[in-house]
Amino acid sequence: MFTFILVVQAIVAAALVGVILMQRSEGGGLGVGGSPSGFMSARGAADFLTRSTTILATLFVGLSVVLAVIASVKHAPSSIDTSLSRSGTSSAPADDVPVAGGDPLAAAADKAAQNETAPKNEGVPLAQ
Repeated sequence: MFTFILVVQAIVAAALVGVILMQRSEGGGLGVGGSPSGFMSARGAADFLTRSTTILATLFVGLSVVLAVIASVKHAPSSIDTSLSRSGTSSAPADDVPVAGGDPLAAAADKAAQNETAPKNEGVPLAQ
């Protein structure tokens, strides 16, 4: 249903662009000749294009609202995922570094300070 309405909205948008581009900037419509009282006279074309623009614009906005409602209902989460929550009981990081105050960088700095007494690898220079 969502895809069908999306295709209809694309068609309405293309028709709306076409109708708007056919109008003269002064509001005179197509400006084609013909009998003064005919349907496609300058005044008749302007009335037709103005009504068409109003109808297509209203339809476009309505379809946009319908698509937004369908998308929000269709993609609404059924439950809240709390697997990444920091509060509560959480498992320790993979390298068993205790997290000091919830800051993993501080815990890594503490571990690095504890390992300063360990022999350093002389083959790879480290920036300090």
